[in-house]
Amino acid sequence: LACRNSVALFDMTFMSKFAVMGRDAGKLLNRMSTANVDGDCGLITYTQWLNERGHMEADLTVTKLSDEYFLVIAADTQHSQVLTKMRRQLSEDSNVSILDVTGTYCQINVQGPKSRELLQRVTTCDLADDTFPFRTAAEIDIGYARVLCARITYVGELGYELFISSENALHVYDMIVQAGADLDLKHAGLRALGSLRLEKGYRDYHVDMDNTDRLVDVGLSFTCDFEKDGGFVGLEAVLEHKDIAKAEGGLKKRISQVLLQNPQPMLHNGEVLWRNGERVSEIRSASYGHTLGGAVGLTLLESNEPIKKSFIEEGDWCVEIGNELYPCSVSL
Repeated sequence: LACRNSVALFDMTFMSKFAVMGRDAGKLLNRMSTANVDGDCGLITYTQWLNERGHMEADLTVTKLSDEYFLVIAADTQHSQVLTKMRRQLSEDSNVSILDVTGTYCQINVQGPKSRELLQRVTTCDLADDTFPFRTAAEIDIGYARVLCARITYVGELGYELFISSENALHVYDMIVQAGADLDLKHAGLRALGSLRLEKGYRDYHVDMDNTDRLVDVGLSFTCDFEKDGGFVGLEAVLEHKDIAKAEGGLKKRISQVLLQNPQPMLHNGEVLWRNGERVSEIRSASYGHTLGGAVGLTLLESNEPIKKSFIEEGDWCVEIGNELYPCSVSL
C-alpha cells in the first residue's frame, strides 16, 4: 500500500549486473536483444533475448551509458545463463569485454508516487519529468556519493533504481531513510514486489515463462524492433509466429491475468483454472493483490480457438483451490 500510495524502498542488490564494454559492445547486445538497445546514450531499455526458434532465453534491461559502455541487469536466477549467453556470442575479433559487477554495486529501488519527492530532497540533480523522463539513466549525486539512477519500474508506479558503489551504500541508504521519514517511507521485500508486479501483470522469467515459451505467447513481442540494423536472434521465427497467428485469427496460447472475486482464498501456484466446466490451465505464479482486493496470478491459456476478448467474455471462469471452485475474473 505504501508503494501504491506514497513510497517504498526495496533492496535489490542480489540482481545480476554486468558491465559490457568495448567498440563492439553495442553491436553485440543489439544483435542479442529484441529491442534496440544501442540508441541514445543515457537510456535504459527493457528487452528479451531469444533463441533461433523465437523462444525466451532471458528477460532483462540494458542501459547504454556511452557508445562503448553498457550495463546489463538481470534477475539473480538468470546470472549464469545471461553471462554464458553473452560469452558464446563473442568471436575472436570481437572488441568486447564482459565484467561481472554484481558485487560491485548495491541496488536500491525507490518506488511509489512520492519517490521523486523523496529523491529530490537528497540530490541536486533535477528529477522533473521534462529533464529526467521515463527510461532515463544518469549519474546523480546523493550526499558524498555518485549514483547511477535509472527511472524505471517493476511495480507500475513512478520509481527509480539506484546503483551505488558498495562502499557508499550505507551512506546513501541512511540519507534516503532519513529524508523519507515524514513521507511514511516503508521498507518492502520480495513478497510485496511479487504482489505489486502481479497486479500489473508484469512477467517474471523462470516463474511465469521460460525457454519452453514463445515470445508472442507471453505477450512481450511489443519489445521487438523489427526494423533495426542487423535484426536480432530469433527475428525470423517471431515473424513466422505472428503470421501464423494472423492467419488463424489470433494466438491460441496467451499469458493472462487471474483475479479471485472472493477476497478470502489465497493463490500460490499450481492451482487449476476452469472455463465453462473444463480445466484449461494452471496458475504459474500468484500472490495477494492488496490494491485489487483479492488473490491474483498469471496463467498461460491454451485453446483450439483464438484467445481474444470474446473468448474471455464468453467464459465462466473459476479456480480450483483444494476441493472448492472459486469464481474469478480473467484479463488479457
